Amino acid sequence: MEPCDLKTTIIGLGLIGGSLAKAMHDKLGMRDIVAVDHDSSALELALKEGVIARGITVPDDSVYNSDIIFICTPVKRILEYLNDLAPKVKKTCIITDVGSTKGIITDYAGRLPRSLHFIGGHPMAGTEKSGYINSLPHLFENAYYILTPANGVSEESVRVLASLIEGIGAIPVVMTPEEHDMAVAGISHLPHVLAAALVNTVKDLDSNTGRLQMLTAGGFRDITRIASSSPGMWENIVLSNRDYLLSVLKQMDQKLSDFVGHLESGNSEDIYEFFDSAKQYRDSISDYGTGLLPRIHRIIVDVPDKPGIIGEIATILGRHDINIKNIYVANSRESEQGCLVITLPDMDSVDTAFDLLTKSGYKVFRNK
Repeated sequence: MEPCDLKTTIIGLGLIGGSLAKAMHDKLGMRDIVAVDHDSSALELALKEGVIARGITVPDDSVYNSDIIFICTPVKRILEYLNDLAPKVKKTCIITDVGSTKGIITDYAGRLPRSLHFIGGHPMAGTEKSGYINSLPHLFENAYYILTPANGVSEESVRVLASLIEGIGAIPVVMTPEEHDMAVAGISHLPHVLAAALVNTVKDLDSNTGRLQMLTAGGFRDITRIASSSPGMWENIVLSNRDYLLSVLKQMDQKLSDFVGHLESGNSEDIYEFFDSAKQYRDSISDYGTGLLPRIHRIIVDVPDKPGIIGEIATILGRHDINIKNIYVANSRESEQGCLVITLPDMDSVDTAFDLLTKSGYKVFRNK
């Protein structure tokens, strides 16, 4: 069966669920997508846009007769839906999810009384926005999409899901739940904890004067932006991956303890090695492709402080249909190469804006 012929259900029509629906509708020509969500406004909008064929608030026979079901909810709700769906779906139905932790979900699916064709899923893509209103049909393009099949799942079921994933522009990667959870603990969950810790540290240092808050722009703003993510969502995520996250946190704690020792002893050689080792590894990471953490699509323009300069730049970009998501003057910019920071919707816009403004005589920098 071709992906376009699959009768598909999406449970949870938020950013990821909505983007899946739009991608399957636009790229695969799917016209038989059922969506389940408690938010009737999201269902109404998706119906109005023609993205889904039917929107309901609780699963019914149209869900149970699906060929494939995507559960796009927080981890706790994924487990509840698996329990509810297991005795009701047809035997050939493939059930998958998009949770950021795979071990707890895959194990739960494997312990259910009725055997399921469950394949854990985690698209390594997203934005700092949430909800169907912010969903995008191209969200998964060139992004790794991790698949973690439960024990006993057939190779054919994995092939069907992988084919669908490729069809929406993503890159399917099959691995074990354990490999996945250790990986995301290090490259996603740990950065979120550290960003929150860094912001809380600076907040405590601020001593209610507001001076540090006034100066926290530029690099600080960038490396801590993920601290603005939903607290409730991250409470759920870190608890669901507690063991692996604790392991990498202890490794991070050791790295910091080592650095404290280098600093206390004034050992310049070890301090240099600490930074050089990080630089070498960081410089080996590709600037292309999509990872777990949402990327900032922006340019920085070195401009003089004169009347109308922002308007000139906005006009150049506007004439070429480039949407400016945000524009501001960076007052604290020790780590910046210019003063006018422009955030754009995607990398194509970044490349076009860079070329246009460079040709117009501006000195422009792209973030890496």
